[in-house]
Amino acid sequence: MGRFSVWDYVVFAAMLLVSAAIGIYYAFAGGGQKTSKDFLMGGRSMSALPVALSLTASFMSAVTVLGTPAEIYRYGAIFCIFAITYALVVLCSAEIFLPVFYRLGITSTYEYLELRFNKYLRLCGTVLFIIQTTLYTGIVIYAPALALNQVTGFDLWGAVVATGVVCTFYCTLGGLKAVVWTDVFQVGIMVAGFSSVIIRAVVVQEGIEHIVNDSYHGGRLNFWDFNPNPLQRHTFWTIVIGGTFTWTGIYGVNQSQVQRYIACKSRFHAKMSLYINLVGLWAILVCATLCGLSLYSIYKDCDPWSAKQVSALDQLMPYLVLDIFKDFPGMPGLFVASAYSGTLSTVSSSINALAAVTVEDLVRPHFRSLSEKKLSWISMGMSLFYGGVCIAMAALASLMGALLQAALSIFGMVGGPLLGLFALGILCSFANGIGAFVGLITGFAVSLWVGIGSQIYPPLPERTLPLPLSTDGCNISISSNLTTSTANPLTTIFSTQAPERPVLADRWYSLSYLYFSTLGTLITIVVGMIISLLTGGLKQNTDRKFLLTKEDFLSNFSRSKSDTAEKVVVLSWKTSTNAAEGTDNPAFSHIEMDVASDKNKVNGLHI
Repeated sequence: MGRFSVWDYVVFAAMLLVSAAIGIYYAFAGGGQKTSKDFLMGGRSMSALPVALSLTASFMSAVTVLGTPAEIYRYGAIFCIFAITYALVVLCSAEIFLPVFYRLGITSTYEYLELRFNKYLRLCGTVLFIIQTTLYTGIVIYAPALALNQVTGFDLWGAVVATGVVCTFYCTLGGLKAVVWTDVFQVGIMVAGFSSVIIRAVVVQEGIEHIVNDSYHGGRLNFWDFNPNPLQRHTFWTIVIGGTFTWTGIYGVNQSQVQRYIACKSRFHAKMSLYINLVGLWAILVCATLCGLSLYSIYKDCDPWSAKQVSALDQLMPYLVLDIFKDFPGMPGLFVASAYSGTLSTVSSSINALAAVTVEDLVRPHFRSLSEKKLSWISMGMSLFYGGVCIAMAALASLMGALLQAALSIFGMVGGPLLGLFALGILCSFANGIGAFVGLITGFAVSLWVGIGSQIYPPLPERTLPLPLSTDGCNISISSNLTTSTANPLTTIFSTQAPERPVLADRWYSLSYLYFSTLGTLITIVVGMIISLLTGGLKQNTDRKFLLTKEDFLSNFSRSKSDTAEKVVVLSWKTSTNAAEGTDNPAFSHIEMDVASDKNKVNGLHI
């Protein structure tokens, strides 16, 4: 198909250099990173717009840039129903989880689990998060390296290491501020990459109406499928219900996202950042859908995947880009830079969140005497360490299944039970530590059972409903065989399996991957409530500041913006008087101490 020209490399290198430069700038701007709070939370002084763009950027990884258009090409535009899902997710995050987390002024979301339950649950949450995020980050680094390797023959592991190194560099130097502002820049690159493909495809196909027409006749505009069967991969219900649980686990309680909106300067800004981010999510969904439909329109008579021009569906977008931009030097570089921007933004927020969780949940509680300066150095060290871990995980990712599914399956399996645990704490005043722990373990066990089962026995085609592809118009003689060694090893291992499938495979393991999270969340909540009631949960009286109250909801209407800001100022003023008494960390060690003493008076569960 062609190779990268010098201009493509220039565009690509420029994107990496600007990202690195932003990191260097924030390492020294405003006196640098004096405390761990500056490094991990941007000094809690961020405003809504950059945070909103940052949330959007890290949601939209290279998995989105490469996976979603291929998904729409193969299964149709029913994926657009996620627009409804995103609205519900943002609503839940902003109205249920944000008010409680913001009020407590915590750095790590898992700190809440200790305040509300006990330190063992906090440890469970932390360990699960670290495992989940390193695995997911591995996939996210591997995806664009795969695309690059496919398009340009660029060395696969060279690309993996380059991504990891640039990311680790600006995370370690600039902390959360660098992460947020590089994300803002990278969102621009991603939108530019998507837009260039859409505009060029419209020109090639002589108008958007041709693209829509082809998609309609090819059955790609299948927006409405109200089949209630939970085994069907994508229907209106699986996407709206299952998708909402999966993504609330990411937006509502996942450290990488929560850390950024809690870093806003007021609760009003925090909520606004989520609602502005919703517009960004919709814009990205529209771009990805148009790219997917353009892919179909251009390749409706000659599918490169069936014709063995590409070895995986995720390589269709790079293939399309080289095809339509062969006379435009620099443009393929822009697209690959946009896929890469998606990776950088996701990985950088993961590295920053992993550092925050490690410092707040594992280092600070055990080494109370460390000064803020030392903690900020430890935070930087952790960023460096996790950067290395994520590169190592990318090697693991090369053995995983199709990108989109694997990424969401991991989030579903681990995110579901964790979401259930937080929901239990925030919504059920009678939930106690024993109930929460048993609920979490049960939810986790069931999620893993169905999740791993579905990886071993993939659902049959009648459950996933792939749409027909055609190779009638192909001129196979031009087959410059691009099939690289990036075929999917997981499927090849299991495709040689014995023909008999257990009964569970077509009933239980065929559950739509979006329901893994729903299952984990609901089982955790139900088991947690039952066990709490059996172990005297009604006798404990939980401090109201750990629960979602009616006032949290009403404050949306009664308080003006200035009042909300004022409330936060009062909080920080109080903590600064604590600082004068010589505590290590004014933000919450006092709150923690109070809670410990309250808990001991009440139910003795705080260990």
